Amino acid sequence: MSNRAKVAVGGVAVGLILLWVLPAWLALLVIVGVPVAAYLTLDPSQRRRLRRAGRRQIGK
Repeated sequence: MSNRAKVAVGGVAVGLILLWVLPAWLALLVIVGVPVAAYLTLDPSQRRRLRRAGRRQIGK
């Protein structure tokens, strides 16, 4: 299993655990808020690069 697949499986597992442990609205807030916070920490040039890259190119 590749590292990307391991990260994806771990992310799904954490998301399911959050949905089980926390109230649904709070778990959804965490699941959506973490990627948004990560995006907002990027430099403007990194954001432009990310928007310019196609979805298939991200991570390659």
